[in-house]
Amino acid sequence: MAGFLSDLVQYRKLLLMIMVLGIGGTHLSGFQMSVINYTSPYIQKFINETWLERYGSVLQQETLTLLWSLIVSMYCVGGMIGCLCSGLLTAKYGKKKCLLFNDVVLIIATLHTGFSRRAKSFEMILIGRFLEGIGAGIHLNAHVQYAGEISPKRLRGFVNVSCSVFLALGKAVARILGLRDLLGTEDMWNVLLSFSGLVALIQLVFLPFFPESPPYLLMQKGDKAGCLKAMKQLWGEENYLTEFDDMMKEKAITKGTKIMNVLEMLKEPSVYPQLSTMLLILLSLQLCGLSADQFLWMRYCSVILIFLFVIAYGLGPAGAVMSVMNEIFTLSTRSSAFVIGGIIIWLGLTFTGMIFPFAVIFLGPFCFLIFIAVLVISAVLIYLFLPETKGKSTSEITGEFKKCQFKKKRRQTVEKNATEEKTFCTKL
Repeated sequence: MAGFLSDLVQYRKLLLMIMVLGIGGTHLSGFQMSVINYTSPYIQKFINETWLERYGSVLQQETLTLLWSLIVSMYCVGGMIGCLCSGLLTAKYGKKKCLLFNDVVLIIATLHTGFSRRAKSFEMILIGRFLEGIGAGIHLNAHVQYAGEISPKRLRGFVNVSCSVFLALGKAVARILGLRDLLGTEDMWNVLLSFSGLVALIQLVFLPFFPESPPYLLMQKGDKAGCLKAMKQLWGEENYLTEFDDMMKEKAITKGTKIMNVLEMLKEPSVYPQLSTMLLILLSLQLCGLSADQFLWMRYCSVILIFLFVIAYGLGPAGAVMSVMNEIFTLSTRSSAFVIGGIIIWLGLTFTGMIFPFAVIFLGPFCFLIFIAVLVISAVLIYLFLPETKGKSTSEITGEFKKCQFKKKRRQTVEKNATEEKTFCTKL
């Protein structure tokens, strides 16, 4: 207990920064994903009333459904675009400036959704949701990378898990504020949609008081003094020398290596093991069953099993996946890796949402067997191919992947030589 309290004092500035990053990062994603459900009937009624006032005719149900689907899907479209832009933005301007710019985008987005009712324009909701999606695509990647890069080795797991905690917190806040006793009413739904702007404003005000990530300052900007200052500010006196040595080793290994874009990374064979590992863990996360729509099949499960499933998800995949993604890629490939990972996440959400209802129709309560198969297969593959990352630097983890790749190449060479010898003997 004494050690825990001393860590809280020692890393108090780091913990404050985690709070500031979280409320304007994955917290907003969780909030925006959930809040649309609680405003759904009011927005559809607003669209109907606006259409009737403009054109003097009642909106057909098919058209209303189409407009509502566009409002919901615009968030995913924007998320995909924001994800594609995040790699370039974080590599060129750093995570801090990227998040500050993103806060401005989110404030503009919530001004559109907030004033849509007064302006009697449902098109403003479409624009707002699209901009919120762009913001989500950017801050999901930037927040997770930023959190991973400001954390010392001993707290890396804790800091990375905080990203998942804030995501869940955002969903909980949306649920609470969406109650009819608070903002989930016909008179206040636009205010509820605008809550994201207030949170983004808080981050916009307080984030400038915290430093850019030390690895970015050292390896991308070559600012050794700035890196040491940032580490000292976040981790306290005499607690950063080992971490700094690890960064210097990584810098020496990657000396002369520029930040790769997505296409360059996809052409680089040396990162294929890491990419394959990331693809595996993200697909297992997306297809584990938690993101399937409306949890229709869970009516067949007991409440206890539901809670056990959610708890296991939080303690396992949700907390570990982002941490692993941060740890297995070097700074030169991390931004592009998160772009690829983000695309997988957004496509996975869309795919699961579209396919799962049909699985329910054809398989009924046995549809959960699909997810069991996915989890079993992914667990075996992760056990076989993912090296342990705990307590290791990024360069050490990269070395582990290179060892595996070297063993594979060596085995292929031996097999090739054996084949050639066999052919030679046959010719004789």
